[in-house]
Amino acid sequence: MDLSIVTTLYRSAPYLEEFYARARAAAEAITSDFEIIFVNDGSPDNSLDVALSLFEKDERVKVIDLARNFGHHKPMMTGIADARGALVFLIDSDLEEEPELLELFYRRLKETGADVVYGVQQQRKGGLFERLTGALYFRLFNFLSTYPVPANLITARLMTGRYVAALVSHRERELCLSGLWAITGFEQVAVKVTKHDKHESSYGLGAKVYNLVNGITAFSNKPLSMIFYLGCLIITLSSIAALYLIVRRLFFGVLLEGWPSLIVSIWLLGGLTIFCLGVIGIYLSKIFIETKQRPYTIVRQVYEHPARAAHFAAVIGEPTRYQEAERKAHDI
Repeated sequence: MDLSIVTTLYRSAPYLEEFYARARAAAEAITSDFEIIFVNDGSPDNSLDVALSLFEKDERVKVIDLARNFGHHKPMMTGIADARGALVFLIDSDLEEEPELLELFYRRLKETGADVVYGVQQQRKGGLFERLTGALYFRLFNFLSTYPVPANLITARLMTGRYVAALVSHRERELCLSGLWAITGFEQVAVKVTKHDKHESSYGLGAKVYNLVNGITAFSNKPLSMIFYLGCLIITLSSIAALYLIVRRLFFGVLLEGWPSLIVSIWLLGGLTIFCLGVIGIYLSKIFIETKQRPYTIVRQVYEHPARAAHFAAVIGEPTRYQEAERKAHDI
């Protein structure tokens, strides 16, 4: 197969018909041998019903229904791992990212010979608060992470088969896709695009903070190192302050009083201690989760036309990239 288009569904029903029509047209401009994979991430609306109606009309449509909501990144990895195309185009289905980007990315991929062409926003969408928090997110992530990611990165990207095989070979259960995209390597080319603002973002402030903490702790040990240096700084400042008080008492007979300053100092050091223990606790919790080796998604049902599935099983006769990655992992 030449091309796989992968997208996830969560409150996507109003956009699916148009997304399908535009994505199909963009794919047909490149090849006739393609598939469109819809991954239903436990959507509370009728997104699954709409996707199944498209499945009934077009044998190139495949629907993966997950057992519940798993977040944004894990369903995307599930769809990517199931894709059979020599090229895989990942995109959100809410039409904030234009399906026609596929043609632009395909031309750029052929011109450069790169393994990945991905989109970055020319100007970040949304109001002032969204733009400021988005800029702060990328600055903090890149400052604290070992593997920096491009600012204003979007979901849409076109990837070659060998890049996808390397991507799905990562065994993390706590996923941060932007970091995984970066550490997988290969030649990656950015294209500036416009991302439309059609509705309120599902990524509120709490979700952005969670993604920031999850991404940093998944891809960097800098916070642990910073705790050590913070302790060194506090010890140094405390020693200087203690020496200053001793000198004033011995040589000038001055004894400083001030319970408020003492209480503030206790609160400060107590807060720093709890903060540092919290950072260590986050890393320990990640170790705890990873050692359990739970699947990062659970598939309830896969809707695929039998003739098409049989064709790939008989003619291609090869496992999916995910199965191949699992086999290699067990062999190691």
